[in-house]
Amino acid sequence: MTNNPAGLTGPNRLTTPTAHLSTVPPEPVPAARTFAMRFTSTPRGARLARHLTAVRLDAWGVPYGTDDHDAIVLIVAELTANAVLHGNVAGRDFHLRLALLPAGPCPATVRVEVTDTRGERVPPRTGNPPSEAPAVDETGRGLLLVGALATRWDWHARPGGPGKTVWAEYRIAPSRRTRDDA
Repeated sequence: MTNNPAGLTGPNRLTTPTAHLSTVPPEPVPAARTFAMRFTSTPRGARLARHLTAVRLDAWGVPYGTDDHDAIVLIVAELTANAVLHGNVAGRDFHLRLALLPAGPCPATVRVEVTDTRGERVPPRTGNPPSEAPAVDETGRGLLLVGALATRWDWHARPGGPGKTVWAEYRIAPSRRTRDDA
């Protein structure tokens, strides 16, 4: 599923100015469990990412059919669809990373990170989300859904290359802790 670009130099290299991507990625958060995989930057890749997320969440103790499971899968669906639609660069994949963060004194949190290689097309900052979705368009509602479902979300420049990582965190309801937290 992973495409191997011709190399780091040469005519196929994506050269994207990153001056407007001055956001520094946050330090990695220690996770109790993680899942990471690259997917083809196609609708089929986004569908597979959504499906594997659903399977992984169930294995982590966030069962199918619960509000938490459905919300996290919807967040993944929207972020991966955006990576395919807005972050697609020919011959480049997108990367999905899920992390189940330790519960500690707070409820458990699932962090979703989707990385693509297109750095010039970035989402609005979380402080400046679109006020409302387009009335007639069939697109343009994904980040509104992510903003409504996620505890918090944002994006940062992709470390070590062109592109960006859009991330969202979803806090699992205290009454629905995962099997590892019980």
